[in-house]
Amino acid sequence: MPKTTIYSSIALACMLFCGSNPGFSQQRFATGTTFTEMADPTKDTLSNWSNVKTGLHASFVSIDKRYPKSVNPNLATQRTAAVDAWKGEQVSAQVLLWTSAAAADVAVSASELKSTTGKVIGSDAVQARFVRYVMTDEFASGCGHRKPEDFKASLSADMLDDLKSYDLEAKKVRPVWITVKVPKEAAAGQYKTTISVKQNGQVKEQLQLTVNVQNHVLPPASQRTYHLDQWQHPSAVARVNNVKMWSDEHFEALKPTMKQLAAAGQKVITATLNKDAWNVQTYDPYADIITWKKAKDGSWTYDYAVFDRWVNFMMDLGVNKQINCYSLLPWNNEVHYFDESKNELVNVIAKPGTAIFEELWTPFLKDFSKHITAKGWLKITNIAMDERGREEMDPAIALLEKVAPEFGVAFADNHKSYQRYHKSTDISVAAGDPFDQKDLIERRKKGYITTFYVCCSDEFPNQFTFSDPAESTYMAWYALAAGFDGALRWAFNSWVKDPLHDSRFRTWPAGDTYIVYPQGRSSIRYERMLEGIQDYTKVGILKAKLEKSKDQANLAKLNAKIAKLNTAKRYADWNKDLNDAKRFVDELSRQIN
Repeated sequence: MPKTTIYSSIALACMLFCGSNPGFSQQRFATGTTFTEMADPTKDTLSNWSNVKTGLHASFVSIDKRYPKSVNPNLATQRTAAVDAWKGEQVSAQVLLWTSAAAADVAVSASELKSTTGKVIGSDAVQARFVRYVMTDEFASGCGHRKPEDFKASLSADMLDDLKSYDLEAKKVRPVWITVKVPKEAAAGQYKTTISVKQNGQVKEQLQLTVNVQNHVLPPASQRTYHLDQWQHPSAVARVNNVKMWSDEHFEALKPTMKQLAAAGQKVITATLNKDAWNVQTYDPYADIITWKKAKDGSWTYDYAVFDRWVNFMMDLGVNKQINCYSLLPWNNEVHYFDESKNELVNVIAKPGTAIFEELWTPFLKDFSKHITAKGWLKITNIAMDERGREEMDPAIALLEKVAPEFGVAFADNHKSYQRYHKSTDISVAAGDPFDQKDLIERRKKGYITTFYVCCSDEFPNQFTFSDPAESTYMAWYALAAGFDGALRWAFNSWVKDPLHDSRFRTWPAGDTYIVYPQGRSSIRYERMLEGIQDYTKVGILKAKLEKSKDQANLAKLNAKIAKLNTAKRYADWNKDLNDAKRFVDELSRQIN
């Protein structure tokens, strides 16, 4: 018999099964309140601001750059900017504010958008959010344990705050992120809006943003073709909101963050089958979604109440294409259940291929299949694994085929083994790993999903808080160029101890664990990721129109520009090539009806 570890504490059983969280006592990260950012640890604080004239300054700047907080920007003021958009698309611009002296109560707002033909889009379509600085580090060697003192630290402009006004510091910059959500029913044409920068209610600067609305409609997020799979972490939401796990208050607190995910076009619900599938690699352990109990007579019962509520909750938000359930192969091969005869939570090591593995998983898989079938979810439910080798995958897949072959199989593959399991309905290949283009084509014909993924080992493209902003957009273009259906990223909201201030984590480069911030706060990374997902969908629509019209010349040009982005390795002109491809899509959008 395999070695069995028993935790004899009833308190521990309650913690794992009831879902209470040891971090709940921490401060809630509330909206509408400000906070002091961490001190700038760099020599940027010595930047010379002597040439900056008195008063508040404002200029449009590139959305491809993060501006250091303490550096004199020394830029020529740009008072106008223009963006292209489809109907139903969300587009971005960035304004930089700076001052040599402190400036209190600064607010940024936008007027309604007026077209040259008299059409109007309301001012509520434009949002101005102050960009906040969080502490970050550097990629260095990627994965591995990190002591903060061993890595270069700096402040990164990333979080988009919900404040109505902000007190600017002396000799500091403050970016402002401008978001325009073009209504799907808007008339095509050229629109202009005035961005006003006020201090104490008085206008200090005015900038003009032009939005060229093309005569194309972007499908809503739920209908976009890009397969976005960013794993959700409900336990982190419970901690930062100081609410009981899986309570009504918890589900209410989940809404802002999960609505953001749905708005990006998320396709997959992340669920767990037993205990934390990743052996508590995160700041917050994953709380149980399904609880197992072994009765005194040896029979098994499984409580799916939380699982059902979680799935229905996400489906109600529009995330309803897949349910990926982790994991038949948890990282430490451990399974736990409440043993009624012992009145204890029992933790068992069940390695695949052993008798105990089959003994524990067989009744569960059969019962889970019945439950999922009764709920009408069988066709969209996958048994999922993450980065496991062939010696473990083979017996696990064999058991699944034997006792519950009706389930789909999903897994993230960094062992170059995806060709081995032909019934895997959803696979994600590690970025940079070799894959066969023919396999991707054949899988798509079968209706199977093939994506790529990035993690702590991938310097580029990635979504660390120090990553170039355009990398978040590049990821979708890389998927397009390589023939993938989309991308997987291991966590959307696995927040660290103090995510509003410090994005660093004990084992991975800063920002690896989350894309957005508590209480529905967005980020530059999220906004640029959404941009890429929209681009992916637009390119698909334009390609179909070019093929229908037999415009081979423009189709060849588009394919050539996309092909330049078919690499998961950083190269000198990647951002230039990305923007060149985006400009060509804008040109085609103007030409094609």
